[in-house]
Amino acid sequence: MRNTADRIRHAVSFEIIGILLATPLAAFAFQLHAGDSAVIVIGSATIAMAWNYVYNFIFDHAMTRWRGTTLKSPPIRVLHAVLFELGLLMMLMPLIALYLGISLWHALVLDLGFALFYMLYALVFNWAYDRIFPLPEWQAEKSRAGKAA
Repeated sequence: MRNTADRIRHAVSFEIIGILLATPLAAFAFQLHAGDSAVIVIGSATIAMAWNYVYNFIFDHAMTRWRGTTLKSPPIRVLHAVLFELGLLMMLMPLIALYLGISLWHALVLDLGFALFYMLYALVFNWAYDRIFPLPEWQAEKSRAGKAA
């Protein structure tokens, strides 16, 4: 299981790269003023960073309890990304509506655009992160699986 320092590195790097990608994309896709786009993306990223830490901590503990490992198969990675984004959507939608002075429906549409972007981004980022920073337990599990085959 990942330690606190690794979880912080993961969350911070995820959000910095996400902000750099999402701010101009949101301004363009939703025809937002660059300042509003930046406020929404950076505010969302701040909330998402805290949620990322809490969510991954809970998800890893659940994985360990139910499966005995934190090694994620492709379907579990998809489930991981979808559940993360649904939780974040519930937190961000009312804040976006309030900040932009728009209806919850319009905030939902805008937030779903962010969620779709970040869901795909999270899938790619987390897969790459796990390749760059693998846990020792995964190598041992792959070795055991190879010997059993």
